[in-house]
Amino acid sequence: MSLNTHITTLQQRHTALDQEITAAMVSKPAMSDAEIKEMKRRKLRLKEEIERLQRSGH
Repeated sequence: MSLNTHITTLQQRHTALDQEITAAMVSKPAMSDAEIKEMKRRKLRLKEEIERLQRSGH
């Protein structure tokens, strides 16, 4: 898998996770705060990985 393909895949996962978080925050019954917090952590790790790969690729 090329670097650009990998970054694109990570960006898609980041966007999907963002949408899941948004849906979880408005759903009834809502997810627990701990579950939402963990999703946000995963989203941040994806963002950091994307940024790291973009810096190393340029």
